[in-house]
Amino acid sequence: MPPKTLKKEKPIWWKCEQCRTTVLTAELAKHQADCNNLSILSGFITERNEFHSSRLECGKLSANEELKDLGDAQLGGLILLGSSVMNKLELVLGDLVEVGLRTTDHLETSSFIRSVWPNDEKGSRVLCASLDEITFNTGTPVCIKPFRKRIPSVEVLSLSTDMINAEEILKSERSFLKLLHRHYQGRFLSANNLMRLRLCNKLYTFNVVDAMLREDHQELVDKLENMSLAMRYFKIDCNSKIVISRKNVDESDRTKITKFVLDNVGGLGEIIKEMMEIIGIALGLRKSTLQAPTSRGILLYGVSGSGKTMLVNSLANHFNCLAVKVDCAEIFSKFYGETEANLKKIFEKAFTNYPNPTIVVIEEIHNICPKTESSDIIKRISLFLVNLMDSLHTSSKASRMIIIGTTDNPDNLHPSLRRGGRIDYEFELPVPDASAREEILWKIVSLHNHNLQLNDVKKISLVTHGYVGADLVSLVGRAMHEAETLIIYNHLEQALQHVKPSAMREILIESPNVRWTDIGGQHDLKLQLRQIIDWPIHRPEIFARLGINAPRGLLMFGPPGCSKTMIAKAIATESKLNFLSIKGSELFSMWVGESERAVRELFRKARQVAPSIIFFDEIDAIGGERSSESGSSVKERVLAQILTEIDGVSALKNVKIIAATNRPDLIDKALMRPGRLDRIIYVRLPDRQTREEIFRIKLSRIPVAADVEIGALVDSTDGYSGSEIEAVCQEAVLKALEESFDATEISRKYFDHALSVVKPRTSGELLQLYDEYLKQQRQ
Repeated sequence: MPPKTLKKEKPIWWKCEQCRTTVLTAELAKHQADCNNLSILSGFITERNEFHSSRLECGKLSANEELKDLGDAQLGGLILLGSSVMNKLELVLGDLVEVGLRTTDHLETSSFIRSVWPNDEKGSRVLCASLDEITFNTGTPVCIKPFRKRIPSVEVLSLSTDMINAEEILKSERSFLKLLHRHYQGRFLSANNLMRLRLCNKLYTFNVVDAMLREDHQELVDKLENMSLAMRYFKIDCNSKIVISRKNVDESDRTKITKFVLDNVGGLGEIIKEMMEIIGIALGLRKSTLQAPTSRGILLYGVSGSGKTMLVNSLANHFNCLAVKVDCAEIFSKFYGETEANLKKIFEKAFTNYPNPTIVVIEEIHNICPKTESSDIIKRISLFLVNLMDSLHTSSKASRMIIIGTTDNPDNLHPSLRRGGRIDYEFELPVPDASAREEILWKIVSLHNHNLQLNDVKKISLVTHGYVGADLVSLVGRAMHEAETLIIYNHLEQALQHVKPSAMREILIESPNVRWTDIGGQHDLKLQLRQIIDWPIHRPEIFARLGINAPRGLLMFGPPGCSKTMIAKAIATESKLNFLSIKGSELFSMWVGESERAVRELFRKARQVAPSIIFFDEIDAIGGERSSESGSSVKERVLAQILTEIDGVSALKNVKIIAATNRPDLIDKALMRPGRLDRIIYVRLPDRQTREEIFRIKLSRIPVAADVEIGALVDSTDGYSGSEIEAVCQEAVLKALEESFDATEISRKYFDHALSVVKPRTSGELLQLYDEYLKQQRQ
């Protein structure tokens, strides 16, 4: 039997005789078509023994059976090349290669050293575990060449930290450096490379500031011509020492000091003035004229982003004192007694700073001492904090120390902490009003290049209801992205579409989006609403000049379906006010005290997002006439709470009350007195002109036939309410669709059918009741 013929294996690489470049056989035809255009190839080898590839990938090398037992630190120093590439470059396992990232013009942007490992693939694919040392974009061409030079070891490697995490890294500097050394031991780096450490799903970045090489290698390296720190490579071994550059830390501190300056805090002038006096006395920088004990506890509260942390840091910077921060998340421990020990250790740090002044800052203090002690550890840490605060009045080392706590809601704090001798002063950082927002905006934009006038900033401040300081910073930051060189008014106006107010994120505020053009007729009513709602908020100086108080609220009554609710939404939209709509059932609760608490919370939200409108729909369900046994029912207690909130001790500034009802005769007289619901407006059934406008608005959205006359429809709907006219239009369209889904226009016969189905439902007895009620009000 004759021997089998051996099939000749096709070579993987071919050398182009024209350009002397070695290319993959699979890409030979493509290369021969355009010999000079090497960018069309996924991989080739030059005459200088350099391998170029466009297939650099980052992935998990542990999928390779031989590498599955290696850790991330060891895998990070490897690069996988195809066996055929390694053979062409005369490389063996463990040899070093220099990997350079290149632009499309073949200019090298950055490079790093890796040890090669063979890959079974025969193509031009290059695989790395990660590219921590450089900033890498997918699709960047890569050049790989053997590296035969000797690489010295580093004696001391000095690093700088990123500014964002500098403070956190310095707190645990020894642990960070130990982990960093372990991760990069045996790796080769240069001054152009970055060092990254991922810890607890968070990325920390370090830059190389200086590298002092070993003495036995230093002379050899210095002899190399044109060699600088930016060009030389070095190795990190077990004896290398890594340190954080203190110069970088100092620059970071200076940046913080520049940022936290009292002059950059806007809208809090009175609070700052009072706090400076209290803190100055507590730190021993001023003498008190009173013989009372020195206060050593302050509570700052306000919505998130209102400037609590910035104010505390600015005050600490102003008094040039040590700020010791208590991070609630870091002090808690699962081991018994360790939580108290952690808190005590922080206070001891403050005590050891004596006689220098110290401010202890406890952010989110309600997490340490909450109102509800839900567990044993919470009870113990709360009691321990209270005892620490009591000790401030007896310890000599605490004579130049003060504690400032911050929280979003003081009601969440334990009452024992809020008594005299512990927290003596409480300051609320409110959501800034228009004048405060104007001041804050000026301070922010003054830090950037802008072309804004005083009137421009004032316009923005008037429409940023509910924006706190952090929102205004984000607003200007967004405007900077829109701007190329200078911030102008249009940039801020565009940024308003993207930045939403923090004060409203935790509150569901309805955006009615109903305008006057959506409501037909009622011109006199619209004018009265503008006088009561719009004028006092947007032109307050007029009322101040004339010496009168603006109306606080109004009651609209009339037949059902006469657009009372739509009118309330329209005034909120047209006046650019926040709209809180409340129905009686939302305030009642089966639990004692919960209904009154819901009323308090409602008015608190309205003050927080002022200027705003609270709309009570069907107010008679809440504010009905009280019986002789006052306070005997939940309904009467809720009404009493509403009366207190409207004109009680807490000022209801820029919050308007609008109520609607079908039965005004059932409402309690106390709610109707001046100062509460000042104005009473009768929303009548639409007259002929109003009905015509309603039909024009509704029929503008409906394709009607030529035989439909608005005048005839208006004459046929005498006594109809606005909602009943809308029902007529809907019924006509539904009747047309009932006959054919292909209907393109609505003819008169469908409207005649709708008028026969939809009848006016407002009774003559109800209209007579309204007339009698108006007569009583005029007497």
